[in-house]
Amino acid sequence: MKRCVLKLYRGYANKNELVVFGHIVKKYPSGDHKYTRNGFRYAKTIIQLFSLKTIPFLKVTLKVGNLVAETTAENDGYFRFQIPFHESMPSGWHTYEVTVDDEIDGKKYHATAKEEFFLPYQSSYGIISDIDDTFLISHSRRSFRKLFVLLSKNVQARKPFDDVVKHYQLLSFASRTHPQKDSNIFFYVSSSEWNLYDMIVRFAELNGLPKAVLKLKKIKSGLDDFVMTGGGSHSHKLRKIHNIINFYPELQFILLGDDSQKDPEIYEEVCRTFPNNIGAVYIRQTRKRSKPFTTLLMKNIQDLGIETCYFAHSNKAIVHSLDKGIVFQADLEPLTPLVPKDVS
Repeated sequence: MKRCVLKLYRGYANKNELVVFGHIVKKYPSGDHKYTRNGFRYAKTIIQLFSLKTIPFLKVTLKVGNLVAETTAENDGYFRFQIPFHESMPSGWHTYEVTVDDEIDGKKYHATAKEEFFLPYQSSYGIISDIDDTFLISHSRRSFRKLFVLLSKNVQARKPFDDVVKHYQLLSFASRTHPQKDSNIFFYVSSSEWNLYDMIVRFAELNGLPKAVLKLKKIKSGLDDFVMTGGGSHSHKLRKIHNIINFYPELQFILLGDDSQKDPEIYEEVCRTFPNNIGAVYIRQTRKRSKPFTTLLMKNIQDLGIETCYFAHSNKAIVHSLDKGIVFQADLEPLTPLVPKDVS
């Protein structure tokens, strides 16, 4: 029996369909402590994550309640289920299970894993946020500095922007009908690769950011690719955001990004396509001065009747959200950041 690992990601559902996805890999760096290592040991973890070897074309079985479905992994080990879903479940997070039990080229593979998916509440908001330089300080404009930070700073040393966690926590409660923790569905959509999924999830947990579904870029499996991490075309972000909004046509979405790369252009195009589905757009200013082109794009969005905020500090975004009635200060019980168990 050949060893393999099912790497599952958080999924999402609506009243009619379920979407879950993952990769099949030969080996995955083990132990939660790998993200709190220091120095060369942490750099080694990141390099291992970009050296993953995937296994293609294996049959994958999904189980959720009484539902069973099958699909086959693609040539990069990625698999995705988007299937009819009519299970009677309350809104919130639920567990799904995936199994591989297949033989290919005379080699038998077996693995089972569980992950969660989110079923939104009625009249919830959908929150779509970029990651790098939107809530996680990453220096995306400077490729070599970004790589240095990625290799040298573990998840405890990486920092969110001031007050960004408070803003996201307020957004997680942004509902007039059920203001409670986790009432809104969050998507973190980024040009970072699937290789960094666990690192991003761990960073969000440590800092008290809302639990989210991540939509990342095609997995990489070589150090040549690693040097270009987060770069290249950002068209996948536009496609994934379109898919999310089409999947939840009943939700009002709030978009958050920054001006270091293509978020303003992507979000303007999203707003032109879905003007009635977008409630507000927030763009972080990453330099000392605002960018004239970003200012123009934000005006174009505002002309569509959508609230906008181009801000250098998250406290300005918070004030805007409060003033516009998007979030409510009262009765907010802060999400408590996790205390890491291992600091080696």
